[in-house]
Amino acid sequence: LGDVYKRQTLDRIYTEDKTALQKDRYSKAAAEFEKLFKTAPERFFSAPGRTEVGGNHTDHNHGRVLAAGVSLDVIAAVVPSCDGIIEVKSEGFPADTVDISDLKVHDKEKNSSASLIRGVAAGFARNGHKIGGFKAYTTSNVLKGSGLSSSAAFEVLIGTILSGLYNEHSVSAVEIAQISQYAENVFFGKPSGLMDQMASSVGGFITIDFADPSKPVIDSIAFDFAKSGHYLCIVDTKGNHADLTPEYAAVPSEMKKIANHFGKDFLRELSKEDIMQNIAALREKYGDRAVLRALHFMDDNERVIKEANSLKNGSFDDFLKLVKESGRSSYMYLQNVYASSAPDEQGLSTALYIAEQVLDGEGAFRVHGGGFAGTIQCYIPSELLADYKKTIEAVFGENSCSVLNIRPVGGYEIK
Repeated sequence: LGDVYKRQTLDRIYTEDKTALQKDRYSKAAAEFEKLFKTAPERFFSAPGRTEVGGNHTDHNHGRVLAAGVSLDVIAAVVPSCDGIIEVKSEGFPADTVDISDLKVHDKEKNSSASLIRGVAAGFARNGHKIGGFKAYTTSNVLKGSGLSSSAAFEVLIGTILSGLYNEHSVSAVEIAQISQYAENVFFGKPSGLMDQMASSVGGFITIDFADPSKPVIDSIAFDFAKSGHYLCIVDTKGNHADLTPEYAAVPSEMKKIANHFGKDFLRELSKEDIMQNIAALREKYGDRAVLRALHFMDDNERVIKEANSLKNGSFDDFLKLVKESGRSSYMYLQNVYASSAPDEQGLSTALYIAEQVLDGEGAFRVHGGGFAGTIQCYIPSELLADYKKTIEAVFGENSCSVLNIRPVGGYEIK
């Protein structure tokens, strides 16, 4: 790709109306860096958060997803060092110091940002790329707990820095994403798919086909969301995620039971007709919910293709209809809008109802990410934004509605 391609201006990354704010943000990061390390930063890097757009709970059964990088990001002021030490101070957190002469998994580091730094460096070395030390100060506006994946943005940021400082930006966005997933799975100790890291690293709208997870097929979609007349809103319903692990785990488990019935490991290996022609036996053996979740997978997996084609063709109205279809399928068939173990807590359902009332047929809305608690995603026409934000925040609190745009690029160095 080369250095020229992998360096972008603030206007390109944030759009011109946000550039003044971002200049101030980068200046403050540079000042904090100088205060910490007693020298001025030499280079700046950025990696965005991400949003799932289509394909709800499809990736774990080797399905397709549509995702996008968003206008919130984590940025770093950086100076390379020749001591083999990576030192990262993130705003609001203690500094992490990692000696990259030791790239083994440290059990005591698991679930920490230091483990992600060491893991990304190890992934680079494992793949034959150069690594080296650096000092960095990072600051992030990617909302934690919002389904925008702040951890993936941090991993991609570290990978983008190593690619830029020591590999002349020759490590592809796809490989940086794969290395980031490796760091999260092996060093951090959290099993995760590849969607979060890929959307952050590549940026813009992308489809990812996980038919072969070791070789995911990525397709970037050239669609200028800024010209759509809509804003992307993520609403945090402040739901309690405690004790919901069994709810999340049941989704892939039930889907795979249906696949196993046919001697397959994943639903992607089946057709919808396989399920429909055997639906009576499947219901009797596995229960209705497992069957409905499998049927949701089949429909949402195909819906990703339709959504992508709508964007490619510039048919944004068709895209919005498909987003609403996906949301309805998640609610009715996937059944991840509220937890069956906690029926009194239905913040997502309430937020979706409010969106439907305010939008009155315009825009679109759906559950965002894993579901059960957390966030919804809405596409709000610009003329309805003020009314929608006021109405939804009266219920879920001030700043519960984050107004975003789709970021056209992923992990980059800033000129």
